[in-house]
Amino acid sequence: MSAPAETPRLERRIGLGGATLLAFNGAVGASIFALPATLAADFGAFAPWLFPLVALASLVIVIPFARSVAAFPDSGGPATYGRVFGRAAGFELGWVYYVARVAAFAANANVLIAYLGRWWPAAADGVVRAALLIAITAALTAGNIAGVRRALSILAGFTVLKTVPLVIAAIAALLFFGPIPAPGPAPPLTQLEAGTLIVFYAFVGFENAVVPAGETRRPGSTLPRAMLITIAATAALYFVVQLAFVTMFPDGGANADAPMIDLGSRLAGPAGAAILTLAALFSLAGNLHGNLTATPRVTSSMAARGDLPAWFGAVHPRFATPANSILFMAALTAALAVTGSFVWLAVVSTLARLIVYAATIAALPRAPQRPALRPVHWLSGAAGIALCALAAAQADAKAWATLAVLALAGLLLFALAAPGSKESPPRPE
Repeated sequence: MSAPAETPRLERRIGLGGATLLAFNGAVGASIFALPATLAADFGAFAPWLFPLVALASLVIVIPFARSVAAFPDSGGPATYGRVFGRAAGFELGWVYYVARVAAFAANANVLIAYLGRWWPAAADGVVRAALLIAITAALTAGNIAGVRRALSILAGFTVLKTVPLVIAAIAALLFFGPIPAPGPAPPLTQLEAGTLIVFYAFVGFENAVVPAGETRRPGSTLPRAMLITIAATAALYFVVQLAFVTMFPDGGANADAPMIDLGSRLAGPAGAAILTLAALFSLAGNLHGNLTATPRVTSSMAARGDLPAWFGAVHPRFATPANSILFMAALTAALAVTGSFVWLAVVSTLARLIVYAATIAALPRAPQRPALRPVHWLSGAAGIALCALAAAQADAKAWATLAVLALAGLLLFALAAPGSKESPPRPE
């Protein structure tokens, strides 16, 4: 008699390069193409300096977050970390993070269509817009179901195609359209606080790499390094692009929906506009692709623990990917992208992730592989949680109400799941 076939399992196939690609593409997506005009209008020549300042401030969150992540070797991200506070807390934290990533996907998909609409106006309206959003989501879904290695190869291609044109355009703008404006005086503290939440959206997504921890080689060292590399690279890229923008448009005048197209047009005419349009499309596609690679591991992990129906945890027998969870997220994000707008979805996504960051930091003392904690670690964690609370306080009542409704929906879904909790699944080999 032939031996029974083994149940398909997820495998550890992601190294430092793959983890960094996931983190970088999680952070760099729509903001770099959607924010320059808004920030220039609000902060003028000081706008580029917001990025290194917020990057440095974000390290207060990122460092204790990375320390906590390193103590959890399994997939699921926040759904795994929150479980140290109880099964319901683990589910709710995972669900809130899932909502954040779905909202981010929908927000960035809207920017992608806005850029495409500059060249093909019909793309931004009605049935054509909806059909394009569905088609883009379907193509990315197919690439992710086909295997994590193939997904990361596609992601590497998107990363090159979006980063190189941006860097070249920014350097050219600084060389040929100077002088570079001085930063000028810092804005009032109240104005700076109000802009912090939307600027921080440029960095959120660095945690994208932590969700497939169970598919990552040596996650305890790989994930913190990938996140710190991402924060540094993201800050540098956003700084030089924003500096180029305020150099070329010192008095504003660029299109607020697709400002980088106007930068490309002024730099090199229609050819420049076309190149930066393609860079924007590749950037957004890379962000969406990375999101769809990592986030379905949240629902598959929750299903493996019995917190969601087993259907979500099914692993594709050929490609070793959580195919059903990928399909579910694709359907949900496509529906939300058709009905939402960038700024509203971005704020909701950022608010949700701030809650996740704080809870993840707080989970470290109960982590299964907790390191020895010294006073500096406790102080670092407390500072990270405090900064999350301060940033979250900048969100308006509508964002809080929206997140509350979505969190309640998650609790209802949890109540419908099987009443018994399964044991943690075997770790990937």
